[in-house]
Amino acid sequence: MTSASRRVFLTGLALAILGSVFFSGKGVVIKLSYRYGVDPTTLIALRMAFAAPFFVLVYAWVARRSPPLARGDHLRLIGLGLTGYYASSFLSFLGLQYVSAGLERLILYLNPTLVLLMSAAFLGKRIERLDWMALGVSYCGIVLAVWHQLRFDGGRVGYGSALVFGSALLYAMYLVMSGELMRRVGAIRLTAYAMLVSTVAVLVQFALLNPLAALNQPAPVLWLSFINGFACTVLPVFAVMMAVDRIGAGNAALSGMVGPVSTIFVAWVFLGETVSGWQLAGTALVLTGVYFLSLKGLRRRPMPAPVSVANPAANSVANPVAKPATKEIQ
Repeated sequence: MTSASRRVFLTGLALAILGSVFFSGKGVVIKLSYRYGVDPTTLIALRMAFAAPFFVLVYAWVARRSPPLARGDHLRLIGLGLTGYYASSFLSFLGLQYVSAGLERLILYLNPTLVLLMSAAFLGKRIERLDWMALGVSYCGIVLAVWHQLRFDGGRVGYGSALVFGSALLYAMYLVMSGELMRRVGAIRLTAYAMLVSTVAVLVQFALLNPLAALNQPAPVLWLSFINGFACTVLPVFAVMMAVDRIGAGNAALSGMVGPVSTIFVAWVFLGETVSGWQLAGTALVLTGVYFLSLKGLRRRPMPAPVSVANPAANSVANPVAKPATKEIQ
């Protein structure tokens, strides 16, 4: 490896770890906000209101350097934004009222295995032996983590886990459906467009369900929403994209495995969440499953060239089957 390629790799590795850690902090920030009595609809509206200006700027910058979108592409992007970001994020916010931040992150980390199953069901992808090992190990880990909490919190944890799993399922659908369009439109353009669609949907939902005065929240809620909108949404979205373009989806997925572990630690520090041996065992199994999937990406995908600044529309994310679970766009 030359010194230039080594710098590209190390930069991509740092971006992947940074994106994963900041994505994973979303659950902790939301749980802290709930302590002030704010409802999920208001909280997600504040998050998207803070994030939207950044995505407007990014989309405008990319659109000026790209050919116009076809009408069909607009319709597909609207559908992706409503499914992958709006509905998926809202279920995640709802679920965090009932489950710990660590468990939420662990369930969301099933994204790669869900994408694998959907790709087999709808795209005809063959599931290999290593894939089955990854699926079995990952879901055993979730059962361990959820079962332990069900013994103490009963239906609340079961309901919250179902909501978060629904969030992971919708985001996996987004990844599967966006593959071809992402290669044609460009990852940055697609993400910015879909996030803006999600913002409109969130604000419409807020206007229908809440009075405008509900946005008048205590200063800590506003600061936490800004952190959620920028540090846990805008920053990691583009950090992970640039990482995938530099080191490939497999390496980025491997680096992203730090996410659930960092969430458990941060939730312990800021929320006082207990860390049980069952939860640690479940986390280890889920990470092992994702590691098995990452091995395929490492074997099959050569290191790509760096992101093209001159032609951002040409930059694309790799096959979403190997893409890390960047949920906390959610």
